[in-house]
Amino acid sequence: MQKRHARPVISRLTQCLVLTGSFALTACSDLQFPWVYRINIDQGNIITQDMVNQLKPGMSRSQVQFVMGTSLIMDTFHDNRWDYVYTLQDSKGKRKEQRLTVFFQDDKLSAITGDFMPEQAQAVETKTN
Repeated sequence: MQKRHARPVISRLTQCLVLTGSFALTACSDLQFPWVYRINIDQGNIITQDMVNQLKPGMSRSQVQFVMGTSLIMDTFHDNRWDYVYTLQDSKGKRKEQRLTVFFQDDKLSAITGDFMPEQAQAVETKTN
């Protein structure tokens, strides 16, 4: 009878462990290969200056929703506040975020805060300064 050697079994086991380990490490790493196409990832409500310019104090909730779309965040604890958030992560991993918050009083638009302001409000603020 011939003796079986344990060395080929250990060698194959070592190869499998090294191969599995290298796959696991590259899957979790931040390596970026130049030939791999990465897409832009956008999430949330797209907010444009034209949309914000259409907002006027005293508009009803349904009018604001018609102009801006359904709010991404409707806080149950602050029923008079709607938050619109838009994030864009480009192919290089750079992230850009835009926010707009509208406030209602007696179901009418009362205030707007965030990265966008209606152009009429910007003109009034510039004149007062």
